[in-house]
Amino acid sequence: MSKLRNLFLAAGVFVAASAGTTSAEVVGKVGVDWIGNDIIIEAVSDPEVKGVTCHVTYFDRSLIDRLKNGKWFEDPSNNSIACRQTGPIEIDNIDLSADGQEVFREGMSLIWKTLVVNRIYDKDNNTLIYLAHSRELTEGSAKMSISTIPLYGQDVVWKNGKP
Repeated sequence: MSKLRNLFLAAGVFVAASAGTTSAEVVGKVGVDWIGNDIIIEAVSDPEVKGVTCHVTYFDRSLIDRLKNGKWFEDPSNNSIACRQTGPIEIDNIDLSADGQEVFREGMSLIWKTLVVNRIYDKDNNTLIYLAHSRELTEGSAKMSISTIPLYGQDVVWKNGKP
């Protein structure tokens, strides 16, 4: 009974945590082998920062690979991110704390692993930092990738005034 309760609790945490993040659009899919494993490329727009688009990549395991290697409901934690200015930058109400704000989340397994993108504002260097990493329910992952958007010299509109 305890295992079932923990499973429902984990699912509830996942659903509750999924609220408030942006969605992504698949813009590319590259086949990497003959058994159907792919690298997926998604475009992610920051909901609080207009004019910035991040492209996130991740590995999508095929059914054949799942049958062959096990770990049925899980994809690897490998991911990459590249963010660029794609229009005039307009910054709304962003979290200015050191741990930043989650702007994107996507499940990489049934309920245990999630690909997350956090935005952090580096005030001293006037730069937006985007961090892509995997979050697991039971343990973290050391696999991560970052991308930065320097705001120096840019015509940036801060809706609530520059911090």
